[in-house]
Amino acid sequence: MADSRFSAKSLSDKRIRFWHGFGIYFCVMNRKTTIIVLSLAAQLAAPAQQRWSLDDCIGYALKHANEVRRQKVEQRQAGVDYRTAVLNFLPTVSAQANGQYSWGRNIDPETNIYNTVATFNNYYGISASMQIFDGGQTWNAFRLARLAKNAAPTAVQKAKDDKAIDVMQKFVDAVYTLKSIAIMEKKLADSRGLLAKTRRLYELGEKSRPDVAQMESQTADDDYNLTHQQNLARTALLALKSAMNFPTGDTLRLDTLVSTPAHAAPADGTVSPLSVDAKPAVILADNAAEQARVSWKMQRAALLPQIYLSGGVSTSYYKTLSSGWTGQAFRQQMRNNLGEYVSLTLSVPLFSPGGWRSIKRAKADYVIARLNADDTRRKMRDAAEQALADYEGCLKETAKMARKAAADSLAYHTSRRKYEEGMLSTFDLQQSSQALLASRVALLRLQMVLAVRLRLVNYYINNEPLWTSN
Repeated sequence: MADSRFSAKSLSDKRIRFWHGFGIYFCVMNRKTTIIVLSLAAQLAAPAQQRWSLDDCIGYALKHANEVRRQKVEQRQAGVDYRTAVLNFLPTVSAQANGQYSWGRNIDPETNIYNTVATFNNYYGISASMQIFDGGQTWNAFRLARLAKNAAPTAVQKAKDDKAIDVMQKFVDAVYTLKSIAIMEKKLADSRGLLAKTRRLYELGEKSRPDVAQMESQTADDDYNLTHQQNLARTALLALKSAMNFPTGDTLRLDTLVSTPAHAAPADGTVSPLSVDAKPAVILADNAAEQARVSWKMQRAALLPQIYLSGGVSTSYYKTLSSGWTGQAFRQQMRNNLGEYVSLTLSVPLFSPGGWRSIKRAKADYVIARLNADDTRRKMRDAAEQALADYEGCLKETAKMARKAAADSLAYHTSRRKYEEGMLSTFDLQQSSQALLASRVALLRLQMVLAVRLRLVNYYINNEPLWTSN
């Protein structure tokens, strides 16, 4: 009997342990399932919460900008033109086939006597022609195509650099407006807090009604400034999307932490001529000048004699359509009428007034292109010098504005304490608050500008890229 109770109790304990263990297992599995589901949801939501950095925006713009795409198409076309110029050195080969039906008075090709019978004639031929001497026009055309082909990658790089600078400026403007919103929100919250305290002090009899009205006016002004800044941020974001060729209806969340390169100008603070000559704009200007010089030589070559060598093979078939005609068979006539020829042609331009005008125009174009190249090199050097000067000046201004913002912050907190103790007027407190707001906004602007100018200095002087490709 005891054994029976012992067995029942053991069975009951086993059942309890089983269900208890199953419950623990079920809870653990539910927890694992929940973790997996949450992880998948986080992964799916990650792209929607992506923060676009400056390099991300530039990379997207370079892939989708029509300016860069257009230059890539021009690059492929330059390669096609180069291959065409190479093929122009080869001789041209052509084949001809002619069928002629004639009636009335004509010449019999066998007897060379006029007759009035209907005839059918077939002519076949193949010929080749090669230019022996053309004054260097073909060679210069090849050089011109080669120059265009070599300049095409540089043109693509220039389009990328121009687009990167444009996107970089608009990105900084957008980040500046977004960060300014946070400053305006903090200012509005502070004004609302002071307004609540002023109303309470007015109820206690320590502040007058004009003080309350003055704080209400300040709060309303801060509220307007916040709304205005939000509109500016929306406009700046639309401008950035336009520069990136980004869909205007999609959300673009920006990473407000603008990264700056590790170093900037060289120790001596000078602009090297090698760094200026390495810029795409200068390379393209020199290439354009060389193309103009080659075009000038092509125009001069057009007034020189030209020599052509040509040769060919021809044959014919003749048949009289009158009744009772008996003649040679088609194969026999093709063999008997077969003929070959070789010719050498000399062409000398004796009078070409338009040619001399074209030469003068080409020479003027070359002189202008050379002057444009010199101007481009000078402007690029001036831009590098200006970027270095702007960076150094902005660096000093940022440091001094940071000290001013810290001093204005301390002055404002002191003025607020005096205001709360009744030792300062509302007007003086507003002046201190506006000075702090202006200092913070100016410091933010200088920090954003400094990030742009630092990249420009590294681009102009250290020949570093404007963006970091992922």
